[in-house]
Amino acid sequence: MRVEQAYLESVLANFRDIKRTGEGVLDQLSEADLHVIPAEGSNSIAIIVKHLAGNMRSRWTDFLTTDGEKPTRNREEEFEGGYATREALMRDWEEGWQVLLDTVESLTPGDLLKTVTIRGQKHTVIQALQRQVVHYSTHIGQMVYVGKWLKQAAWQSLSIPRGQSQAYLEQMLRQAQGETEN
Repeated sequence: MRVEQAYLESVLANFRDIKRTGEGVLDQLSEADLHVIPAEGSNSIAIIVKHLAGNMRSRWTDFLTTDGEKPTRNREEEFEGGYATREALMRDWEEGWQVLLDTVESLTPGDLLKTVTIRGQKHTVIQALQRQVVHYSTHIGQMVYVGKWLKQAAWQSLSIPRGQSQAYLEQMLRQAQGETEN
């Protein structure tokens, strides 16, 4: 496999992991929890989802041919209001991710060094992909933090729970050993 194809597969896996982590947060929270603003000047999880979905639709629609900041996007509006229902939030979440995943899946190794623009600034496709991996990871991290704050002791860890690092490592080593024996 060429390094370019391996990179595309890695980025796609990163985006899917980021999405899965966000969904792990959303699954643990009530509809009311989604709208809690943890501190003045902060955003609720619903607002973060609204921003992510708006960003994804803007960045990934016609990714290779139009500026990633679409004239139809109203970024400021993404930080106002919220969603009337959990279903509306989840629909927006899924639509944003679907545009992203469909676009990334359609990219070829030959696309990686092409130039795209975001707010008039030129980026290689590689740079644009990395920019969005970082951006989305930051916001999903915010969602995790707010979710943990809201749920306190009832929070179900989305990674290795505290106190279980050694057991997890041993399990991974056993799995790796089993793979080399087969």
